Amino acid sequence: MINAILLHKNDDVVTVTMPIAAGGQAVYLLDGQQLQVTAVQDIPQFHKVAIKAVKAGSDVIKYGERIGYATQDICVGQHVHTHNLDDQAREEGQA
Repeated sequence: MINAILLHKNDDVVTVTMPIAAGGQAVYLLDGQQLQVTAVQDIPQFHKVAIKAVKAGSDVIKYGERIGYATQDICVGQHVHTHNLDDQAREEGQA
C-alpha cells in the first residue's frame, strides 16, 4: 500500500500520509516504480522521512526546491522536521 508521497524526483524526503512506526515501511512511487524506505524512528502523519542521506549543512530538497538545511547528519529513514532541519539562511562560513 502506498502511504507516502514523493513530490519531485529530486527530493530527499517523502511525506507520509499515515503515521509510520519505527521499523515500518514508507512506500512511495518514483517514475511508476514502487519503492520503500524503512523508518528508523516513528514518523507522524504528514511529516517527512528521508529517502536519501543528507549531510549536516547540506540543503534538504522537497518539491524539487530547497526547503532548508540539515542541522545534523540525516540518515535514510529518519524523521525530518524542526529538530534536524532549519529554514533560516546560513551565515557565511557556517555549516
